[in-house]
Amino acid sequence: MRIGVEDIKFDERGLVPVVVQDSATREALTLAYMNEESLRRTLATGETWFWSRSRARLWHKGETSGHTQRVVAVSVDCDCDALVVLVEPAGPACHTGETSCFHNEMEVAESHNEKARGEETELGQTLGELYDLIDSRRREKPAGSYTTYLFEQGLDKILKKVGEESTETIIAAKNDDTDALVLETADLLYHLIVLLVERGVSLEEVAGALARRRGGRSDDKRKR
Repeated sequence: MRIGVEDIKFDERGLVPVVVQDSATREALTLAYMNEESLRRTLATGETWFWSRSRARLWHKGETSGHTQRVVAVSVDCDCDALVVLVEPAGPACHTGETSCFHNEMEVAESHNEKARGEETELGQTLGELYDLIDSRRREKPAGSYTTYLFEQGLDKILKKVGEESTETIIAAKNDDTDALVLETADLLYHLIVLLVERGVSLEEVAGALARRRGGRSDDKRKR
C-alpha cells in the first residue's frame, strides 16, 4: 500500500518518530524525529533530514560531519504514526563516533538472555539475505549507493576493501575489544560477500566447500 506524506499522523508537536536502520545489516542506527518538511526533504533528496527538538530546527544528517545517510526505503507502520528508514550510511550515525547510537547495554536477567539467544536470526539466513541485497545492487546499480560504488570501481577496489577490513578485524581482536571485533567482523563479511557477488560465487558453493572440509577432517580422525 502506497502512503503519502499527507497520510502521516504527526503528533501534537507536528513530529513523527523515525527509526533509522542500516539497509545491509538491519542494525538500528538511531531514533530521530521528522516534521512534515524534513520528511518531504528526505523523500525528495534521497538523504535523511530530521527535526532537532533541542535546537528547534531542521538538520541534514552529515551536514557538518559528512556522515550522510542515503535513503534506500521508507516504511510506515500500520497506524501511520511511526517510520522506519533504511539507509546506506557514509559514516557513523552517532555523534560519539559509534556506528550506532544504540551502543550502550542494560543488564537483562539470564533467563531472558537465553530466550533471546534462541530467537536470534540464524547467521546463514542473514548472510543469504545480505547476498541477495548486494546482488540486486550489482544488477540495478542505484545512484549514491556505496555498494554500487564498489561494483563500479571494480575488483581491485573490492579486494582493497577486503584487505582493509581484514586488518581492522585483526586489530580489534588484538586489542581484546569484543564489541569492535563483532562490528569489524560484520564489515568484513559484507565486503567478502561483495567480492563473492563480483566473482559470481554463491554462498551455497562456499557452504559446500566447508561441508566437504568438515567431512574430510572427520575421515582423517577415523583413520587415525
